[in-house]
Amino acid sequence: MEMQYFKDYSPALGREMECKVYGHAGRPMLYIPCQDGRFFDFEDFHMADTLAPWIESGQVMVISIDTIDKETWSDSSGDPYWRIRRYEQWIRYIVEEAVPKIQQIARERNGWDGAPGVIAFGCSLGATHAVNLYLRFPNIFCGCMALSGIYTAHYGFGNYMDELVYMNSPVDYMVNFPENHPYMELFRNQKAVICCGQGDWEQPDTTWYLKRIFEAKHIPIWVDLWGHDVNHDWNWWYQQVVYYMPYILG
Repeated sequence: MEMQYFKDYSPALGREMECKVYGHAGRPMLYIPCQDGRFFDFEDFHMADTLAPWIESGQVMVISIDTIDKETWSDSSGDPYWRIRRYEQWIRYIVEEAVPKIQQIARERNGWDGAPGVIAFGCSLGATHAVNLYLRFPNIFCGCMALSGIYTAHYGFGNYMDELVYMNSPVDYMVNFPENHPYMELFRNQKAVICCGQGDWEQPDTTWYLKRIFEAKHIPIWVDLWGHDVNHDWNWWYQQVVYYMPYILG
């Protein structure tokens, strides 16, 4: 498997950020690690091995990035006003820096023309971020695979609410999402999967809530609840990736 490591200064975050690209060709995919995770978790926790059939066959090219959860969602004792603004800077880093990097590499390697876009992928809090990115920017992210996420900003910011917290809390902004919004057409013509188990350490409530919202608004995002034996752990995420990838790429 071809790999490239990068360390670049991020204007959005005001510091250096590391990432790694896996693959030589194919559709670009953004991998967001689990809570407090680092870019190398994609490899260290064997998700690269799980996606190897699609990476090595040139169907996808993955960029794995760093979180800044310790400064944002995980810093429960920090000022939520500043934490959510720091999170928004990380969103800008992804949209303005990480995504253009993987797009440029994909163009250089295999003439990728920008269509249909980048796939957002994550597990646990990485899934939370992936869904938020997909729902906020379906013009940039053509698809999403989110496993075992929590889709309310209450998880990271408690009872604090302002316009930026609202804008990053999918269960809040999607319930009020206008039926005539131009993004509706994108949602209805792209492929996204949101999956959660119902076993140990899983928290499926907000997944159920999103499912009801999407059904009411006729948004065909595949929201899938697995059984009560399915817990919040890597062995199940590996199985889910293998199960959903043909659909995402189909």
